[in-house]
Amino acid sequence: MAQIVWFENYQPADAAVLGGKNSSLGTLFRAGLPVPPGFAVAADCYRKALADGGLSSKLDALVAAVDPRDPASVAATGQLARTLIGSLEPPADLAGAIQNAYAQLCGRCGDQVPVAVRSSATCEDSPDASFAGEHDTYLWVRGGDEVVRHVLRCWASLFTDRGIAYRLERGYGGTSAAMSVGVQQMVTPRAAGVAFTLNPTNGDRSQIAIDASWGFGEAVVSGEVTPDNYLVDKVMGTITKRTISAKTLEYRLADTDAVTAVPVDAERQSVPCLTDEEITGVAKLARRAEKHYRCPQDVEWALAGSPGGAPEVLLLQSRPETVWSRRPRQQGGTGIADPITSMVQTMLHPVTSGGHAAHG
Repeated sequence: MAQIVWFENYQPADAAVLGGKNSSLGTLFRAGLPVPPGFAVAADCYRKALADGGLSSKLDALVAAVDPRDPASVAATGQLARTLIGSLEPPADLAGAIQNAYAQLCGRCGDQVPVAVRSSATCEDSPDASFAGEHDTYLWVRGGDEVVRHVLRCWASLFTDRGIAYRLERGYGGTSAAMSVGVQQMVTPRAAGVAFTLNPTNGDRSQIAIDASWGFGEAVVSGEVTPDNYLVDKVMGTITKRTISAKTLEYRLADTDAVTAVPVDAERQSVPCLTDEEITGVAKLARRAEKHYRCPQDVEWALAGSPGGAPEVLLLQSRPETVWSRRPRQQGGTGIADPITSMVQTMLHPVTSGGHAAHG
């Protein structure tokens, strides 16, 4: 197995060592969906580095002694595990391979291209578990040495307090889980967010729900901002509901070359951050991801370009939706709407393009 796997070269056999997030990016890339270019550092590199550093058995013993019901026990174990991994000296051949791959990415995208360095655990985004938010992502990283350093930081984030507790609850103990890391060209979005290819409030698979806010999507994913919300009819492609919120915070690129949270200007807070064309563009891409995977998806997206220009929606991640997808599908009633019912409701109760509901 290669240490470095480019997303465009991804094969299904790579999934076992690339984790849920990187496997999804490779799958989306090969399916022709718009995904920023990048590469993955295989989880075997993590395993080898731990073994060479004599940490595998130490980490197994640490996790085996944890009481997942005791936050202090989890926190102490996590702190020690992260310190041990952070003290590792990355193997010279791996550091060289990462730096070489970053140099190739710079050759494609521009000198010292900023990248997102994303954790991709081998147990995440599986059908029986969703590890969203349990592991770390680092934005706007530049330079080969810095990419290597942040790969180790992603390795260490396998042992966040939340990650340890969640794995133990789900039966992923010890070092059975491993960490792959994705390195992907950054985009500077005007707006970003998430989309579900069903209505997360009632499981209606005839709808696409979009959450959107200004700037990078971290404010939406972390729950730090109440985003705008749109419902799009999956069959008709029409926008059936709009909730425009007061978006008081956004993540932006600061003068320090770092992504930071800043207040949103008062005049933009209650302004919709997406046009109708952009809303339907996000919905179409989410629908394409669902068709490819053949199951409801939880998608992260970003909108590049300027207002009034041609919208460029990019997919940053797609994983199976894990709440409603586990429940049996209903027929009739007020729960899961069938497509015909959805079409009729759309024709009877259209939402005009100019109106929106205020956030309550």
